Amino acid sequence: MNISIIGLGLLGGSTALALKERLPGVRIIGVDTSRQHAAQALALGIADKILPLTEAVAQSDVVVVAVPVDTIVEMLPQVLDLITDGAVVVDLGSTKECICQVVDSHPRRSRFVAGHPIAGTERSGPVAAFNELLIGKQMIICDRERSDVDALEIIENIFRNRLRMQISYMDGADHDRHIAYVSHLSHISSFALSNTVLAKEKDEQSIFEMAGSGFSSTVRLAKSNPSMWAPIFIQNAQNVSQSLSAYIDELQQFKVWLEEQNEENMYRWMEDANGIRTILSGIHSNEENQA
Repeated sequence: MNISIIGLGLLGGSTALALKERLPGVRIIGVDTSRQHAAQALALGIADKILPLTEAVAQSDVVVVAVPVDTIVEMLPQVLDLITDGAVVVDLGSTKECICQVVDSHPRRSRFVAGHPIAGTERSGPVAAFNELLIGKQMIICDRERSDVDALEIIENIFRNRLRMQISYMDGADHDRHIAYVSHLSHISSFALSNTVLAKEKDEQSIFEMAGSGFSSTVRLAKSNPSMWAPIFIQNAQNVSQSLSAYIDELQQFKVWLEEQNEENMYRWMEDANGIRTILSGIHSNEENQA
C-alpha cells in the first residue's frame, strides 16, 4: 500500500512512523513545502521518498493530510481532484466543520474521511515525531455518512486495527463546539498564563527558580506552534469565543469571592472542580487498556 503523508511534522511524521512499524509492506511518500522538513523526514526514516504533491497523490492508495487547518481548507479540493479511482483521503485537522464544508459539493466528497486524532505534544517538526504518539489514543471521525463505506473501512482499518486507536463518530459542527472547551480553551489558557507571567515578571531567573511542576505543566501548551494554532482559533472562532466567555465568568466569580474573603465559596468551587478526576481517570484507563 502506498500512503502519502502531506505535512511531515509531529502528527504526520508520527503517523508515518507508526504505519511503517504496524502496516507490513506500506510505502510512505512524503510531501512537504519545507525542504528542511523533507530532508529531516528522509534522514529519520519517516518517509521512504519525497515527491511533489501531484506526483505523490497520483501514486497513492491513501492520502493523509496533516498540515495546519487553513492549509487543509486550501489544499483539500485539489487533493480530491488528483486522487486515482478508489483512493481515499483523510485529514487530521483539529477543526472539522469548515474543512468538511469546503468539499461539501466536490464530486469526490465520498472518498474523503474527516478525522481528528486526539493526540499531540507542544513540540513540532519531523524531529518531534515518534511512533507511539497515536497508539491507543482517540480518533474522531466526523460526518461519516458522507464517506463511501469502503473508504471509511480503509481508514478504520488503519487507525483502529493498525494503530489501535479508539474511534468515535460525531457531527462536524458538534465536534467543533465540544473541542473548543476541551482543547482550544486549554491552549488559550496556557498562552494567557505564560504572557501574564512574562509581562509581570521581567526577571527571568526568578521565574525559573520559583516555577514548580504545577506552573510548568500548566504553561506546557504555551510552547505550541502559533502557525498551527492561530488558524484553529480563527476557524472555530464562534465556539472558542463562547468557551472563553464561560471561562472568564468562572474567573470573575472567583475574583469576587477572593476580594470578599469568601473561603467557603472558594472551597466549594474547587471541590466541584475536583470532579474532573473521575472523568479523566476513566479516559486514561481506557487508553491504557487499548495501548
